[in-house]
Amino acid sequence: MKKIGIVGTGFMGATHAEAWLNTNASIYACTSKPVDHAEPFAKKYGAKVFPDLESMLPEIDIVDICTPTHLHHEMVLSVAKAGKTIICEKPLSLTVEEGVEMIKACKKANSKLLIGHVVRFFPEYAAARERVLSGEIGETAIIRLSREAFQPSNAYNNWYMEHEKSGGMMQDLMIHDFDYARWVAGDVVKVFAKNIVFSTDLTPNFDHAMVILTHKNGTISHIEGSWAMPKPIFRTSFEIAGSEGLITYNSKTATPIHFALHKTTEDDQSVGLPGMPMLESPYTTQIKEFYSNILNNTPSRISAEDSLAAVQIARAAIESAKTGKAIKLQSLDEVLI
Repeated sequence: MKKIGIVGTGFMGATHAEAWLNTNASIYACTSKPVDHAEPFAKKYGAKVFPDLESMLPEIDIVDICTPTHLHHEMVLSVAKAGKTIICEKPLSLTVEEGVEMIKACKKANSKLLIGHVVRFFPEYAAARERVLSGEIGETAIIRLSREAFQPSNAYNNWYMEHEKSGGMMQDLMIHDFDYARWVAGDVVKVFAKNIVFSTDLTPNFDHAMVILTHKNGTISHIEGSWAMPKPIFRTSFEIAGSEGLITYNSKTATPIHFALHKTTEDDQSVGLPGMPMLESPYTTQIKEFYSNILNNTPSRISAEDSLAAVQIARAAIESAKTGKAIKLQSLDEVLI
């Protein structure tokens, strides 16, 4: 049984803890800042509270980092130095340069580095990708992805609103869809973005953006993201158009994804997934797959390099929105030299 240490006991820390309960691992330790914020978490999950990450490391096998983005770099380097396995919430890092250093440090120390891009574990998104890869909709041409939410808040420290800590909406929220678009259509070579930031009397700095990705294979992805919805709205959708059909999904309708294919049989005019409830949280699916990878070296659907590519796209989108210019991307091989 592996001993888990969770760093950061807020919303995401608790989400990961609930997922760990579905494995035979032990939630052995936790830490947070300030430390007393970890006490309720420790009591609920039977964990031991440590004053900091460093003091926790000698007693655990796996570190699960659920802290604000700007803390990931230093923490991953510290854990890698100790030779421990690392699970880290997305984004991998705040900058591409930090991400490269993290990946290299983990490889040098032979420490696994698994990044929590949970959208890959949502059944609708995973099923749609499988149908694309099967060739069922032919050659992919256009991908449209949307993720619209209310502005995040944190009663203790709303670091999301500080771009130097979170990267802002495009890096914290839209990175889900940047990663998914690349998972479906492959490497991205160019990024162009427009965004609008506006304020109201109630909440400052609403953010809404549209980002266009040009993939190496010629596919174009249109990605919309927003921190401008009223609470409690959080909605997502996708549309993947190919030469032989279309795959669509919209969370507002709460129905299965729909496949509309040009080539069908008399007995199968359209193919869709059954309307079934989600049997387990995607976060649980993710943690179980990561744990299997750690124990048995089974495949994981996300690599550290994939997560670096998502950061690269996000940083390019932020730069494009500021400059009004399209940004060409280096290949990952060039970035990782």
